[in-house]
Amino acid sequence: MSQTLRAGVIGAGVFGGYHAAQWSRLPGAQLAAVLDVDADRAAALADKHGITAFVAQTPPERSLGRPTPEIEAFLETVDVVSITAPAAAHGPWALTALKAGKPLYVEKPLAATPREADAILAAAARQSLVVACGFLERAALIACGLGRPQDRLLAFEAVRRAKASPRNLDVSVALDLMIHDLDLALWLGGGAPFAVEAEGRCIFSDQPDEMTAEVTFDDGLVARFSASRAADAPERTLRLTFASGVVEIDLLAGVARGPRQLNLDPRFGETPMGKDRLAASLAAFTGAVRGEGAPLADAADGARALDLALAVEHALGC
Repeated sequence: MSQTLRAGVIGAGVFGGYHAAQWSRLPGAQLAAVLDVDADRAAALADKHGITAFVAQTPPERSLGRPTPEIEAFLETVDVVSITAPAAAHGPWALTALKAGKPLYVEKPLAATPREADAILAAAARQSLVVACGFLERAALIACGLGRPQDRLLAFEAVRRAKASPRNLDVSVALDLMIHDLDLALWLGGGAPFAVEAEGRCIFSDQPDEMTAEVTFDDGLVARFSASRAADAPERTLRLTFASGVVEIDLLAGVARGPRQLNLDPRFGETPMGKDRLAASLAAFTGAVRGEGAPLADAADGARALDLALAVEHALGC
């Protein structure tokens, strides 16, 4: 692999634009190409950054397991890949790129089904390839001072609300938004989900757009989640109860407060990691590709969060 990592982005939508911008200025990396099923969208992002655009005439889920020439050409142009396509396509794109030997950064969710997630884990293990999953809020908690705290987590409450958007309507709000907080509960708590209850409703799509869930873990942790993609105003807050006291975090404002002994940064949003969480996550990924550390969240983390999000959907009756 070359010293400067040539990065390619699959998916030229909003998140593809975010990733392209980050790759274009990330030290040790060079944005090289973009691939999308929409020619105009691919061309617009490529022209913005002066890179090569590729158009997938036949996406991998319809190519019977064999990449088409334009996909093969894209993969030959890059060393690492960001997958920012619609969520339902993450699995097929990831497996295609892994087959070509490319380390991956996959936006959440890792895949749409456990079978796809298991296949990604197996393919990455066979080739010793790094696969990161885009759980950016881990960067916020690390910046705050809560990266895997030693103090026992007793209760977890998360609220995540966003205004209506045409993006990500191919999956429920559990896989779209709530999955960030499900990952944090799994990461901080360390236990295994034991029981799941959920309520929700569809508002403007055929998938639940608002959901609440309660998850009990085998170590006694009780976690409550509320997520909406039809809110009047955005909100992203956490209330974490530790043995030493309660921590309250506003992920949008980048502020936190809690017991003195946890030594939190009350204005973590002003730190480099707290301010630009995608940059921190991609930097950790590239470091892992070079054999320097690990991604903030890997494929196994993505698979666990997917399983829990699907359990929430199942409890709702989806």
